[in-house]
Amino acid sequence: MAVDITKELPLTITPSAFRQLMQIREEQGIGEEYGLRVGVKGGGCAGFSYLLGFDVQKENDEVFEYQGLKVFIQKAHMLYLLGTRIDWAEGLNNRGFTFDNPNAKETCGCGSSFSA
Repeated sequence: MAVDITKELPLTITPSAFRQLMQIREEQGIGEEYGLRVGVKGGGCAGFSYLLGFDVQKENDEVFEYQGLKVFIQKAHMLYLLGTRIDWAEGLNNRGFTFDNPNAKETCGCGSSFSA
């Protein structure tokens, strides 16, 4: 499947999140044929939970590029992710990726699920 890179990324990946993603990619030996998949799925304590991981391009993906990294977002998920900010938090009580989603009407206490 040909990679057709489209317009500007509809979400923000902070520098700290990008560094962590590149570190994960290197540590796990993830090849260049894989891009970052960002999405949502039904479930979680608030209705939807976020998907973030390396994957190959699939049909119905919109393909973006961020600093040389391919980013895949399924067209159906765009509505839920538009304007979302992905960050990496490292503190005493929280270590991991965080999602600040302006489309979320409600989020759970852990920040990994939301309702729209």
